[in-house]
Order: sequence, then structure tokens, then C-alpha cells
Amino acid sequence: MFVQTVALREVKFYAFHGFYPEEQFTGNHFLVDVEVTFIPNGDTEDLSHTVNYEVINTVVTAAMKQTQKLLETVIKNIIDQLIAVYPFILTAAVGIKKLHPPMPGEIGHSFVQLTYTSPK
Repeated sequence: MFVQTVALREVKFYAFHGFYPEEQFTGNHFLVDVEVTFIPNGDTEDLSHTVNYEVINTVVTAAMKQTQKLLETVIKNIIDQLIAVYPFILTAAVGIKKLHPPMPGEIGHSFVQLTYTSPK
């Protein structure tokens, strides 16, 4: 049995997520990582038998456009949508880096990640 991984790494966005009103006003730069695994079923040249990373990008882009206070909410929305589109996913890991978060000191990025494992 094979387990296949499809992923996008460091997808760049400028978005307005943040707990504080000033973060939602000024925005920030974000990097999103998405990785899903599944058992391939059939012809590996047929997109209907796999996870299309173009679809992943569309899901992530839509979620990043919807301003949220917490990155956890953004990530959960991404995972929920990926499961809705690809119910055969075994695992999904989504992480978001907020570059140079507005806090004292020199911080490269903050990072939040959620991981889903299918109950099947």
C-alpha cells in the first residue's frame, strides 16, 4: 500500500488576520503550508483520483481573504473545506506563519499549526 502526499509550501499572502483591531486594519505578511496524505486510488495521471494542489491553493486563498481574529480559525476553515472536497484524506496539516508579528523585539514569525487525522 502506498500513501501519497500532496503539499504546498510557503504560499505568500498579505492579509488582515489578528486579534487586535490595528492588525485587522494594517494587515501583515503570512506564509501558509498545507500537507495532505491519502491512499491513491487508480490512475495516477487522472486528477479525479488525487488531490489537486491547484484546488488546495484555491481553498487557502479563499480562507486567507476572510479576516479572522485567530489563525486557528483560518486553519480550521481550510482543513474543513479540504475534507469537504476530498473526503478520502487520511491526514491534513496546515500551518500559518505571521511574519514579523507586531510585538516588542525582533521576531521572525509566529506560527500556528493544526493537524487532522481521519477517524477511519
